[in-house]
Amino acid sequence: MAKLDKLKEEIGWLRIVFGILIAVDISLVAWVAQNYDETPAFLRYICIFGIVVITGIILGIHKAAYLKIDELEDL
Repeated sequence: MAKLDKLKEEIGWLRIVFGILIAVDISLVAWVAQNYDETPAFLRYICIFGIVVITGIILGIHKAAYLKIDELEDL
C-alpha cells in the first residue's frame, strides 16, 4: 500500500510542475508574439531558446508521468 501512495504523490507532484511549466511556456510565447518587433534580437533569441527548453522539459515530465501511471497499473 505504501508504494501505491508514493506513486500517487509523485504523479500529483508531476501534475503541479507540469501545469506551472505550461503556464510559463504559454506566457513566454505570448510575450514574444506581442513584443517581437520592439525587443532587441538578443532578447528574442534568449526567449525563444527558453521556450524550446521549457517545452522539452514539459515533454519529459509528460513521459515521466505516463511511466508512473503505467507503474500504477502493474500494482
